[in-house]
Formats: sequence, structure tokens, C-alpha cells
Amino acid sequence: MTERLQDRHALLTGAGGGIGLAVARAYLAEGARCTLVDLRREVPEAVQALIAAHPGRVFYVGTDIAQTTQIDAMIAAARGAFGTIEVLFNNAAVFDLAPLLASDEAMYERLFAVNVKGMFFVMQKVLAQMVEAGASIRGRGTVINLASQAGRRGEALVAHYCATKAAVISYTQSAALAMAPHGIRVNAIAPGVIDTPMWAQVDALFARYEGLQPGEKKIAVGKAVPLGYMGRPDDVAGAAVFLASAEAGYITAQTLNVDGGNVMS
Repeated sequence: MTERLQDRHALLTGAGGGIGLAVARAYLAEGARCTLVDLRREVPEAVQALIAAHPGRVFYVGTDIAQTTQIDAMIAAARGAFGTIEVLFNNAAVFDLAPLLASDEAMYERLFAVNVKGMFFVMQKVLAQMVEAGASIRGRGTVINLASQAGRRGEALVAHYCATKAAVISYTQSAALAMAPHGIRVNAIAPGVIDTPMWAQVDALFARYEGLQPGEKKIAVGKAVPLGYMGRPDDVAGAAVFLASAEAGYITAQTLNVDGGNVMS
């Protein structure tokens, strides 16, 4: 523990597992107080373990970020627990894929409702309370949005998801420019292929549409990474700690690739 986030209040969405949970663990190890958010109303088992391990420093709120009224309630609850939110790890998202000509409106609406609308309004409303805090937040307020290498270029089967993650990158840049006069930094992370529980769903979808055997796509994408393997949630957590810390104090409007070399920029 280096205490890079000592006593900072961080709000993390999509924190019930995978990347969000790994970042929560890393933030807590660096001294932060964390409000963890996930879709489930009941506290996930992994979050219960964090609450037990870090008494008084973890608070959980079940929220559907696609519903803007729930976002308001989430932020009010978080501020009631730990005060002004100084760090936002804006991670909640959903995934789906289908051939372009078979992709329906329901898939479009679901992905954009969470990955774009939910992401934007969580960011907007958290930023609003940072601006309201004024000088006390200057140099401490930061937002990290979760994009994806899918936001860097299109994919034939993944059109809607790619478009939502491209929107995350664009909103990150716009928000960073808007918040710069307030001393608030806004960045994003674009993970590549990360070995999380969601990959079971992803692999099954590719198997269905590409005629593959279960597990075949996962093996193939790992081998295709220049470093030769899929990343782990902890690989993203290290970047998330860095971007939230004072070490990244002169970095804003950037999207950091954490992808083993898949995208060069």
C-alpha cells in the first residue's frame, strides 16, 4: 500500500465483479473510501467480502444506470456515506453481438442505454457535484471512463458495442475540455481482451455466429495479442490507480490502451 488515494472518495460502477471489482480492491489498497455500484439490489458476495475486510470504507448501492432517476439517488446515497465524490471509475456496461443485417432495435436500445446514456449521465452528475465543491476538489477530482479497443475500430459482428465505446472516447475528450478550467481531469481506459467472467458470454456468441467450438474464440484472441495472452482485470486496475493518482496530474482528455499491444497510438 502506497496510499496514493488516501481518504479519497471513489465511486465505481459495475463493481460487482470483473474489472470493476479488481479496481475497487486496488483503490482500497491505496487508501480510498469506495462506493461500489452494481445492477443487483442485494450486495454481491465479493462486495460483502470487501466490506468485511475494510470496515467503514466500503458502501454498496444497487443501481440501474440506464434509469437517470436512479443515478440521482445513487449519487445522493454515496455522498451521504462518504461526502463529495472525488474519483469516478465509470465502468458499467453490457455486451452483445450479431450480424449487421440481423441486429435489431432492442439490442441497439439496450447497449446504448447503458454504455452511452448511463455512462454519460453518471459522469455528468458526478462532475456537477465536483464543480459544486469548488476549490476543495481542485487537483483531486478525476473521472476515468471505461472504453474498449472496440471503440478504436469497427467489427463486423459487434457494430453496436463498437459504436458505444467510440462514444465513450469522444465524450471523454469533450468532458475533459469542459472540466479543465475547474482543475478536474477526465480520461478513459481502453482495455483489450481481458479474461473476465463476461468472456463466457462473448465466447458463446462468437461460437454461434462464427461456427466455432466453445472456448475456441477465447484461445484465438489471446494468441493474437502481440504479448501472446489475454490480460487480467488487475492489469486494468493498475492503470486505473495511476490515472486517479497525483502521478497523472498533467494527464487529461486521453484514452489509455491496456491491450497487450493490439492498438498502437
